[in-house]
Amino acid sequence: MQEQNRTDKNILKKGLKKLAICLILMFLGPTLLHLTLNNDDKPLYIPLLITSIIICISAVIILFLGLTTIMDSMFKRKK
Repeated sequence: MQEQNRTDKNILKKGLKKLAICLILMFLGPTLLHLTLNNDDKPLYIPLLITSIIICISAVIILFLGLTTIMDSMFKRKK
C-alpha cells in the first residue's frame, strides 16, 4: 500500500520565513535603487548602487529558495 504524502510543517515554516525575508528585500532593493539613481551626484553613489543591485538579486534568489523549500515540504516523499 502506498503511503500518502503529508506536508512537513517544520520545512513549510522555513519556506515561509524565506518568503518573508524575500518580501522585505523586494521592497528594500528597488526603493534603495530608486533613491540612489535620483542622487547620482552624491559621494556614496557607486557603493549604494552596488548594494541595491545585490539586494535585488538576493531577493530573487531567496524567492526561488523559499518556493523550492515549500514545494519540498509538500511533495517530497519521506523514506
